[in-house]
Amino acid sequence: MTHTTTETLRVPDALLHYEVRGRGPLVVLVGAPMDARPFERLADLLAADHTVLTTDPRGINRSKVDDPDRDATPELRADDLARLIAHVDAGPAVVLGSSGGAVSVLALAQARPDLAHTVIAHEPPLDQLVPDREDLLRRTDEMVATYLAGDPVGAWRQFMSIANIHMPDEVVEQVFGGERPPQDLADERFQYERMLRPTVRWVPDLDLLRSVPTRVVVGIGEDSGGELCERTSLALAEGLGVEPTRFPGGHIGFVDDPARFAARLRELLP
Repeated sequence: MTHTTTETLRVPDALLHYEVRGRGPLVVLVGAPMDARPFERLADLLAADHTVLTTDPRGINRSKVDDPDRDATPELRADDLARLIAHVDAGPAVVLGSSGGAVSVLALAQARPDLAHTVIAHEPPLDQLVPDREDLLRRTDEMVATYLAGDPVGAWRQFMSIANIHMPDEVVEQVFGGERPPQDLADERFQYERMLRPTVRWVPDLDLLRSVPTRVVVGIGEDSGGELCERTSLALAEGLGVEPTRFPGGHIGFVDDPARFAARLRELLP
């Protein structure tokens, strides 16, 4: 473990929890709804020769919002990242976002390309970029309705079906049913109520992303074949006119095998 400095930053409508490790060029690791904890092992590896910034996105775990009824849109999350990068004052940065965090970093590249010389969008769920977008959005609305009706296990089964991720029903029941920590339940509710739909409905400005000075890398897990986030990522790469970059593992390869993931990521760092 490397030394980690834990701080908070007040931004409009939120108090952001963030962590800084190491010294050197700045690398930012961000998820949504995933908080900073799953990035810890990857961050420790990169901190040997980089300053590594991780954070909980607004409304999740330790990053508290003033108005819990306000949607955590990609634009708001990108503004949070911009304020964090400026506050740390070690940029411009390499910013890697995973899943909903990948949507956040694309929004950052559009709004503040001066703060990120490279953004790596690892498996962004950009449902609007694929041909079956209307069906996906309809199924997403049904899934959220299932959750809000008091059936989280049923909602997670729908989630796995939409994402085309195979998880046996008994595993879904074991992971998402029964007693769970109150913070996990609060984060889950915020994700379903305030984060998920604004994320999958977001449409990147492909012309703008092609024109900004920020280098945009589209990352896909080697084991993500056939999953929805592979399809959306391939569509993004095609729209940007870039070749996708394969990373070890699947949608959360940085959690399952951080050493291999770090080695691949280092190949992309300046």
